[in-house]
Amino acid sequence: MKPEPVSEGVQEPNPQHPAEQSVDLLDLVIILAKGRKIIFLSTLAAVILSLTWALTSSNSYTAVAVIMPPDQSSSGASLMGQLGLGGGGLASSLGIKSSSQVYISLFHSRTLEDSMVRRFGLMSRYRAKRESMARTAFEGHAKVALGGKDGLITLTVTDSDPQMASQIANGYIDEFRKLSANLAITEASQRRAFFQQQLLEANENLATAEEAMKGTEQSTGVLELDSAARSLIESAATLRAQVVAKEVQLQGMRSYATEDNPQMLEVKQQLVALQDQLAKLAGSGQYAGSDFVIPKGRVPEAEMEYIRKLRDMKYYETIADLIAKQFEMAKLDEARQGSIIQVVDQAVPPDHWSGPKRTITVVASTLFAFLASCGWCILMTGVRRIRSNPAQVRRLSALRAAFR
Repeated sequence: MKPEPVSEGVQEPNPQHPAEQSVDLLDLVIILAKGRKIIFLSTLAAVILSLTWALTSSNSYTAVAVIMPPDQSSSGASLMGQLGLGGGGLASSLGIKSSSQVYISLFHSRTLEDSMVRRFGLMSRYRAKRESMARTAFEGHAKVALGGKDGLITLTVTDSDPQMASQIANGYIDEFRKLSANLAITEASQRRAFFQQQLLEANENLATAEEAMKGTEQSTGVLELDSAARSLIESAATLRAQVVAKEVQLQGMRSYATEDNPQMLEVKQQLVALQDQLAKLAGSGQYAGSDFVIPKGRVPEAEMEYIRKLRDMKYYETIADLIAKQFEMAKLDEARQGSIIQVVDQAVPPDHWSGPKRTITVVASTLFAFLASCGWCILMTGVRRIRSNPAQVRRLSALRAAFR
């Protein structure tokens, strides 16, 4: 629609004089006055359409649930210190971090969203032809956010039915618990799973060593050593087990720390100290640091074989004992943490609608239509002025030719 012709009382700028081509405030007022019908009709149409939408659109309700991640504190470090393994840096070596971001990712996992789609029949509710479309629609209705200060996770679900909104929110938490039931998410559950596997291996090694010890007793006839030798063997086995544990700790730290890391250097110093103690206990010279606790030349061959088997058995006993204590402590930590998540505020049916924002929508659409129609009138007046100027027409033709 073209703007109305300029009235006789208004003098058009002369296109032959560039000085008259500048547009001042009065020119803008004149242009808008000439296009007042377009502006009025466009604004009126926006008001009518937005009001119609506001009156016919259904309300949406948002149900809110707040959950708290489990405590990530660990008592493993203190136990390692009591066992003489230098566990002061265990928390750092394990890389303990907040698992809240893991929970957020699990809430958005495909497995969990598919279970929600099937449980509440969201394909028909969201009029989706495929599960992938239903998942996308569900992600638009359900939001999971992590609090920056309190560390709580807020779960919001928006639906046209307040009862359904609260049911979906609470069902979302239930499906998350089912998914995470067999997942080692927390630091305690990760330690429990790790030490459980290590304990099985240690018990198998111990059983093998005990069978070998029993066979040696039967073949050599040696049934007992003097108390001094047995004490020496047990001390060496304990030191060897501590050395192995310290080496495992170093291996875990290398996955995230450099060799110059202060904690890495501290653990290395502790490992060297344990190795020195073991070397002193094993003897000096060619026997220093060897696998034999007592040099071969000092005992008969039968007793030496018995010493080897006894040493291995005591070593695996110590390893199994250390891992068993760690495993039990991890189980206690996991039990203390309780369920994976704790519900602070369960979702309840909201008593007031949360959307749509009708007033804001009507005002915004009206303002947009008014500004758009004003811009249209100004644009069309500028185009008409360009077309009335031969020089500008030639430049416009050159621009079109350049794009061609």
